[in-house]
Amino acid sequence: MKIPGRDLIPNVDFRSPIEFRSPIEFRKKRARTGLAPGSIIYTGEIYTEKVRVEVIDYNNDEITELAIVDISELEKYKNSDSVTWVNVQGLHDVEIIAEIGNIMGLHSLTLEDIVDTHQRPKLEEFDDYLFIALKMLNHDSKTDKIDVEQISLIMHQNFVICFQEKPKDVLDDARKRLRNGKGKARKRGADYLAYMLLDVIIDYYFETLDSVWEKTEKLEEMVISNPERIELRDIQMLKKDLIQLKKFIVPLKDAIYALINRDNNIFQDSTKIFLRDSNDHIEQVIENLDTYRETLSSVMDLYLSQLSIKMNEVMKVLTLMSTIFIPLTFIAGVYGMNFEHMPELGWEYSYPYGFYALLGLVGIGMFIFMKRRKWL
Repeated sequence: MKIPGRDLIPNVDFRSPIEFRSPIEFRKKRARTGLAPGSIIYTGEIYTEKVRVEVIDYNNDEITELAIVDISELEKYKNSDSVTWVNVQGLHDVEIIAEIGNIMGLHSLTLEDIVDTHQRPKLEEFDDYLFIALKMLNHDSKTDKIDVEQISLIMHQNFVICFQEKPKDVLDDARKRLRNGKGKARKRGADYLAYMLLDVIIDYYFETLDSVWEKTEKLEEMVISNPERIELRDIQMLKKDLIQLKKFIVPLKDAIYALINRDNNIFQDSTKIFLRDSNDHIEQVIENLDTYRETLSSVMDLYLSQLSIKMNEVMKVLTLMSTIFIPLTFIAGVYGMNFEHMPELGWEYSYPYGFYALLGLVGIGMFIFMKRRKWL
């Protein structure tokens, strides 16, 4: 089973032992039962010692990058004539998150969703900004795992705020485009910046799915060549990860579709054309997910068939051996009885020429009979 345009994994040794691990690490959700709406409770892990706030402020002619030490400095970027990208790395310090929200005019329910790292991807519209929650997926080649990070985007007419759970991200491509000053990046408004961040994140979905497809191909090759080296849980684990990835990606499609088709004062019609391209990309990602799930189901069916075939071969050999030895056992049992009158008792070569020859003739006769019946 191959996807057109993709090659099988080269240089795979199917003789050495292999262990498949789940590429997605699942985190237990912290209880939020009984809390009032708008309670800012961080539900994830701490990945950085301090919350880092960075600002990229730019227009068509110049760009300024600086690290924010005093959160109150963000006030001057709220209604500036330039476009501002505020990037927040680390969500564990809820006091800083709340202070940013107060300065930039964010609703308490928005702040609650920002620090909830288990938030389902969604889009919400407020009076002067749009809020979108999504998952950033990135395959770590060193650990061979998929890094899942909660991302929240606040899209305003003048600025975009990006809240990230972890210090490392995939948004450096967007930063480079802004620094180069080429193309449309610095000639358009904050809505195009928001599109650019969404598009970079979606592009990395393809790379993440490529890593999953490589595991699927490897499993398929192993099932065909050496199925005893893997277990059913290896396939089931990968299938579970595909289901989880679909839960991360499918809601994002609905959010982007809403950005395109709903009237809002943030995204201009000229930018919605680019959002349609992102929508096409996310649809392609979902189609790939469905294809990989179907392929993995086929791999599981093939694996079970291979096990059934091997079991049938074992049972066939054991059945043939039992069938051949049943009459031989009967003859040996007859000769083992203490008869008083047996014709061959007085013959010196009765056992080598009589008993053993009879066993051989019966065994060979049974074998020839099964061969002619095509049971062998």
